[in-house]
Amino acid sequence: MDSRTGLPVVGMVGGGQLARMTHQAAIALGQSLRVLALAPDDGAALVAADVQYGDHTDLAALRTFAKACDVVTFDHEQVPTEHIRALAAEGVKLFPSADALVHAQDKRVMRERLTALGAPNPAWSPVGAPADLVAFGEEHGWPVVLKTARGGYDGRGVWVVADAEQAAELAATLLAGGSRLIVEERVTLRRELAVQVARSPFGQVAAYPVVETVQRDGICVEVLAPAPDLPEELAVAAQQLAIDLATALGVVGMLAVELFDTPTGLVVNELAMRPHNSGHWTIEGARTSQFEQHLRAVLDYPMGDTSLTAPVVVMANVLGGEPGGISVDERLHHLFAAEPGAKVHLYGKQVRPGRKIGHVTVLGDDLDEVRARAARAARWLREGHG
Repeated sequence: MDSRTGLPVVGMVGGGQLARMTHQAAIALGQSLRVLALAPDDGAALVAADVQYGDHTDLAALRTFAKACDVVTFDHEQVPTEHIRALAAEGVKLFPSADALVHAQDKRVMRERLTALGAPNPAWSPVGAPADLVAFGEEHGWPVVLKTARGGYDGRGVWVVADAEQAAELAATLLAGGSRLIVEERVTLRRELAVQVARSPFGQVAAYPVVETVQRDGICVEVLAPAPDLPEELAVAAQQLAIDLATALGVVGMLAVELFDTPTGLVVNELAMRPHNSGHWTIEGARTSQFEQHLRAVLDYPMGDTSLTAPVVVMANVLGGEPGGISVDERLHHLFAAEPGAKVHLYGKQVRPGRKIGHVTVLGDDLDEVRARAARAARWLREGHG
């Protein structure tokens, strides 16, 4: 408990943009989020007052960090599961727990559990030898999708394998390097959707509207809220699926369920147990942002209102472009002159091509208009022109 405020202290392991935006939400709740960052130039370390530096894979650093926290949560899934279990055994309150978080850390564990729960999965199989991958492709048809069980994100750790020859060569290389692999069928999809729910230790849940996520080169570039032209019964089914998974897995905090919308129904792609890129629109677009909701959940406060603040909300990610050109400051001048209604969030990151350095959100009534405005605002920040 913070003696200055009389409020519990929340610690977040990881100093990236999710911790940065969670810190912003914490301020309104009377808190300064405690952050475990790797370096002083991490996005959250640039703005938070209470920062400890240390590696999230170092159990001693995690122990020191957790001592001053009433509850510890995460802005990524890279903390070793055994470290989370060790801290919990020592009396540290961590949300989500190791037993829940492992389903977002390990794709094989996730697929096994989802299969046991009867949740909608693509056809999949573990890959222990190149022959396993070849046999799966021969049975389910080429191409197939090969994934590392741990560590992949934004298209990394994922390969589309075209045929048996490529499968044998790639699997042999990855397995020799120590990777644990799974293979999934390449599903026919109409689009990608995401649904977020929050769950408290008490068991209260709150679901956000289902959104459509637009991917390019394995990276989410745009989120449309609510998902356009989604039948109400399918939207309700997606929300219920997320609620059921949060309850069955014992999630506390935010859960993002990434979904494939296929001709035969919804299929679970991946899970994330933290604030998620598909929910950044909620800062301006929902009555309660995902970041405030995550704090409410881990503190066991009642959940906030998840309804939209406008008929249409579009979030566009800002990806780093090539170096050079006009400064970010000048780009902001032009962007605000062209789109005064656009809300800009920059993460304090060094710019690298293709790296997420921020996002913009636009609200309105007409999807095509709002989408065009958000895309133009993002172009101003990326390229220096609209």
